[in-house]
Amino acid sequence: MTEFIFIALLNGFIVGLSRAINGRLSEDIGAFKASFWNHIVGFVFLSILLIAMGSFHFETNANIPIYAYVGGFLGAILVAINSYTFTKIGATKSLLLLISGQMITSVILDNKNSEITSTIAKLIGICFIIFGVYLSKKDTENDENKNDLEIRKVG
Repeated sequence: MTEFIFIALLNGFIVGLSRAINGRLSEDIGAFKASFWNHIVGFVFLSILLIAMGSFHFETNANIPIYAYVGGFLGAILVAINSYTFTKIGATKSLLLLISGQMITSVILDNKNSEITSTIAKLIGICFIIFGVYLSKKDTENDENKNDLEIRKVG
């Protein structure tokens, strides 16, 4: 169990780093082109990895529902939106809102799954996330007000 916690935490670092890198690329070429290159490079990397592992073959399984393949589409949208918002609202807010949306969606999906029950602790966690987003917004408003006052003093 500990190894999976470490892997999940490492994945969080990778998400943060990849969003920063894609956000930078987005500044130069735009969000959709940054998403395109993100996925091309990812495709090449995974192709090489699968070939090296000897498991590069396509599965044809009629039991897989068609919606199970929509993840790639959603991933492309995620990268494009993140690349765009990263340059507009910064790393902290972009990732905070991303994680907030993920947590809320995860609780909803877990609640729909009959094997995983939603607890009061998860709902309290969502409240903390929403409160954190609120505090982050307030912090930004305070920074903007301070900048306005400093500009007025100088001007």
